[in-house]
Amino acid sequence: MPTGIAGSSALLRRRRLARFAPKRRKKEIKVLVQETTWRDWALVALPYLWMLLFFLMPFLIIFKISMSVTEIAIPPYSPIVTFKEGAMQIILHLENYTSIFTDEDGTYLKSYLKSLQVAFFSTLLCLLIGYPIAWALANCKTATRNVLFMLIIMPSWTSFVVRIYAWMTLLKRDGLINDILMVLGIIDEPLHMLQTDFAVYVGIVYCYLPYMVLPLFTALMKVDYTLIEAAYDLGCRPVRTFFSVLVPQTRSGIMAGSMLVFIPALGEYVIPELLGGKGSILIGRILWQEFFNNRDWPLASAVAIVMLTILAIPIVYFLKSQRKARERV
Repeated sequence: MPTGIAGSSALLRRRRLARFAPKRRKKEIKVLVQETTWRDWALVALPYLWMLLFFLMPFLIIFKISMSVTEIAIPPYSPIVTFKEGAMQIILHLENYTSIFTDEDGTYLKSYLKSLQVAFFSTLLCLLIGYPIAWALANCKTATRNVLFMLIIMPSWTSFVVRIYAWMTLLKRDGLINDILMVLGIIDEPLHMLQTDFAVYVGIVYCYLPYMVLPLFTALMKVDYTLIEAAYDLGCRPVRTFFSVLVPQTRSGIMAGSMLVFIPALGEYVIPELLGGKGSILIGRILWQEFFNNRDWPLASAVAIVMLTILAIPIVYFLKSQRKARERV
């Protein structure tokens, strides 16, 4: 057969396939929908049901309380929906939110800024300490890796409060750390470490470091090391290779680990209460005082809603970065 005739027949065949391709795709989609069982729907619906019951519903309840006012009753707040003479009235009070930003002492704004500061620097310290640990885990032998994993995860088997009390024993003036430093002659008198911001950072980094190491380790296991070798062959220096080749490949692990540390550290209560001093008034302590000491549930709910709004900013940024990373792939 001549080449021109063969080429034209192939072109006609491709056009015919392209014409019927949408119909074929619709049939395939229809078959997939028919093959979907109730178990598949249950697996898809289960996460949404979990979020509905344990996030959305509590959020709506807290939001409803934040729109009421304090009353001497059980529960200690006024209802926002009332019925009077057969008419339903919805009364929403915004003074709880305005009082947060118009407080004369600025207690709430200072606590927000202090919490953001502590959470940010704690996350940064966890990243600086956790990245070398994750690198060592990703590049060591399997047997050594298992031992190191046990050393990292084993403290989490102990009660959270017990570990914080252990750090209180270590950091106090007559504690083990001061005793060792004085025996070595490094200091002449005990250091005041407990009830300080330093102790708060130590406690948060110690407790949340595994949440940074594990996502970083997962990301480092997927790194293409041939790109690093190529960078060295092209004369790239180690520091530039780290920031230009390795860090972009582990960006997802950095973002995930940072979120896992930053979010709980922002609302932390136990560590600042036990290790921090009177000056470390974080948002967790403010919530405790308003809920249980002052019994001002509406104001405490408003403080919690504002904190959740602040947390939504890094979460949205993380989700957008993850979406962009998938689109690149």
